[in-house]
Formats: sequence, C-alpha cells, structure tokens
Amino acid sequence: MNRKRKKIIIVLLTTFIGLPVALIAVALAWFRMEGKTNGTIVTSGGPRKYLLYVPKTYDRSKPTPLLISLHAAALRPEAEMEISRWNQVADEHGFIVVYPSGSGVPRVWPMGPRSLEWDVRFISDLIGKLEAEYNIDPNRIYADGMSNGGGMAFALSCKLSDRIAAVGAVASAQTLEWEQCGDSRPVPIVAFHGTADKFAPYHGGKSPPAPDLFPNIRDWTARVAQRNQCKGDPSETRITATVRLLAYTNCAENADVILYTVEGGGHTWPGGKPLPAWIVGPTTSEISACKVMWDFFIQHPRELK
Repeated sequence: MNRKRKKIIIVLLTTFIGLPVALIAVALAWFRMEGKTNGTIVTSGGPRKYLLYVPKTYDRSKPTPLLISLHAAALRPEAEMEISRWNQVADEHGFIVVYPSGSGVPRVWPMGPRSLEWDVRFISDLIGKLEAEYNIDPNRIYADGMSNGGGMAFALSCKLSDRIAAVGAVASAQTLEWEQCGDSRPVPIVAFHGTADKFAPYHGGKSPPAPDLFPNIRDWTARVAQRNQCKGDPSETRITATVRLLAYTNCAENADVILYTVEGGGHTWPGGKPLPAWIVGPTTSEISACKVMWDFFIQHPRELK
C-alpha cells in the first residue's frame, strides 16, 4: 500500500469511525495483503471483488455446499480467511468458501438502506455466478461473518432468506433495524460472543469504533428467536470451563437459534487465528467456531416446500 493511501485510511478511521490508533495498526497490517482477491463481478453498476477457495476434493458431478464468509469492518477477504481458518474445514468436509469484499475505503458493510440493497444484490449475483461455474447445492448455501460481517450475515438471513439456508455470526456488530428484516422466512442462526468484547459489547451500548448503540446480545438472540417463532423457554448449558450454550430449538421450519457465550472472550474468533489480546481481547481455544458452525449448518439445509 502506498504512503498516500495509508494516510487517507488513517484519517478515515480516526475521524469518521473513531478507531483507536492501536486497532488501526492491526487493520493496516492486514492491508499489506491487498490484492489477494481472485474474482470480480459487475453488480449494482460497478465491479466488486471476492476471494474464492475451492478444495482439491471438489467433484463437479456432486452438488457441493457453498459458504459465504464476510469480513469485519476495515479488513479484507484475505483477513477473514486467515482469522477464521475456514479453508481447513472446507478441505475436511468438501465445501466451497467465498470471501466477498465490502465496499469503500476502508472496506465495510455499511448497512444503510441504499448500501444494504447494493450489498444484498452483490451477494445474490455472486451466488448466481458461482452456481453457473460450479455444481452448487442450492439447499446448502450458508453465510457467516465477523463483527460488521456478522451483522451483514444476519441481514442476508432477512433479505436472502429464499437462498440462504442458515447463518453464523461471530462477535457480531448488529445494527440492522428490525423493520428492515420484514416478513422473511425463519432462518437458523448460530452466534458466538465474548463477554469482554469491547467493540461489540456483550451487554450492549456504545462502542469506540462506531456511533451506533449495539443491542444486548442475549436480548438480540431472544428477538431472533421470536422472529423464528420459537416456542418455550431456551435451554442453557455449560459446555466447557468458559463457554455456555443458549439454545432455542422449538422453532418454525427447524430454524433453531443458538448462542455460544465465551466468558472473558474478546472481539475474536473462537478457535481462529489469535489477534493481539491487548487490543481485541482473548481468543478462546476451547471451541472452534468454524467446526461448531459447520456441524450446525449441515443439520440445517434449506427445506423446500
């Protein structure tokens, strides 16, 4: 990245988004890998980029699941790939992963009414492009994301419920207005959130990087369960020393809503590549968000009526 562009990004991050200097350093470290996207599509009047991973075991004769993994704000597709370690799980289970790139500089999923419309069209067109190029199983198309990308994954469960079978959200920054979700079909959701997350606070409220007020994660989970027409009280169990599982399972169209709470966990990806703990908090290794998500996904294909 040239020096002029670095200055532009720093000004944007500090002035308009309010990121602390330390976090900017992490973001810029990821920017050094710029250019590792390997696909482009023209959509909503302009080019959009993505990073595609196809495992060596891909067999054109077999319908193959597709996972859409969305990066955090100010990062890029290759950062999402490295932090999540989805490619390793894709090699093991034989599915395709695509990492779309957000818009603007720095790359984000803005979630405004117009920008959301453009991003949803981008993802929809990207699915169509990959379906034309590969043997994608239309009933096993999933989406997940981290932070701002997790918020976008939830938006896709509202706006593309006819194509997305289930979604995952890691340390998600949920800013979508519920009115924007509409009356879409219930979509299964599995989320992971640390109680010591400073950037998308577990108990809700203000965050240094963004002007929006974030919801309390347990309240948000209950709201999603209500949307998915889940009946009865959720069950809650401890699955490791620091991880608790909250589960709504009696839901319409098998649209379970699951929350993994990581006690003391930061704005990080459980089981993923650790980022500097002094900036984003601890990364737990007690569970793997990817492995748990994939187990959840394969149990929740899209059910055709």
